[in-house]
Amino acid sequence: MSDESTELLDSVETPGGAEIPVNAEIPLSKALNAGLRKALGDDKRVLLMGEDIGPLGGVFRVTEGLQAEFGSSRVFDTPLAESGIVGTAIGLAMRGYRPVCEIQFDGFIFPAFDQITTQLAKMTNRHEGQVQMPVVIRVPYGGHIGAVEHHQESPEAYFAHTPGLRVVSPSTPNDAYWMIQEAIASNDPVMFFEPKSRYWNKGPVDLSSSAVPLHSSRVVRTGTEVTLVGHGAMVTVLLQAAELAAAEGTSVEVIDLRSISPIDYSPIIESVQKTGRLVVASEAPGFVSVSSEIAATVTERAFYSLEAPVLRVAAFDAPFPPAKLETSYLPDADRVLDAVDRALAY
Repeated sequence: MSDESTELLDSVETPGGAEIPVNAEIPLSKALNAGLRKALGDDKRVLLMGEDIGPLGGVFRVTEGLQAEFGSSRVFDTPLAESGIVGTAIGLAMRGYRPVCEIQFDGFIFPAFDQITTQLAKMTNRHEGQVQMPVVIRVPYGGHIGAVEHHQESPEAYFAHTPGLRVVSPSTPNDAYWMIQEAIASNDPVMFFEPKSRYWNKGPVDLSSSAVPLHSSRVVRTGTEVTLVGHGAMVTVLLQAAELAAAEGTSVEVIDLRSISPIDYSPIIESVQKTGRLVVASEAPGFVSVSSEIAATVTERAFYSLEAPVLRVAAFDAPFPPAKLETSYLPDADRVLDAVDRALAY
């Protein structure tokens, strides 16, 4: 990041220009808004583009007030054409801009899949490093909002599987504020998966410290008997499970991945070497998933530290169901605790 974007601050602006003191509790959506505002203010090459992100401020109001402040040439609405949004962003990046695209809902990203995986991800390599692609694609993803089909998907594994893309997901307002700026500062394309069910969850935004590196995982709760790993909205579920386990006398460590590609394995391996047990959880189906990759890698790197097989807790391998069935489809604290109990039983 630039010196300007990591300078020590004592407040941050929210929609309407209101200042927030250091460590104030704000929703994740507002933290993203503040991070985008900071990036727009720091670098005139930053552009925001997407469906209804201008006067409306986006479906989830993440871009609220930004067009009024920075103008319609830097924060602008696009046609309902995801392939066109990403294709335009690629052209803008080639001309020296740093575009940030919003995909309105996770399931709407697939019309842009070709542009992302065959053009955006490969452009730098195709030109032997001479062309940079500083494009961020923001994707509100995941369930727990009672929405209809195509509005509650978790497609992050498709993009983590694609060389040339960086894939990250914040779980807290503080990470949202810093990580969106780090993503925009990257010269590589970044898929930025935002857990939409956590948009309204409040937490502190620490402006008195610099950002944690974008691709670092982090221990968010220490424990000694079982390690739990997840990203995005699942981190809250894992912390809930850890609290319940503690009430039953089980000490659980929780690690927030933060980055899905690349994955920072060091804290995970160190934790497994201590606890001897690992449970990986995500909202995505478990077959050929990010959870599968973590399970395989930890088994390769820490096999002799494991006291039990690595266990996975995931959504079922079926299309996302009607909203009234989502609580049965998505992993919850009870399903995580069941995996903890099974790991301890070995």
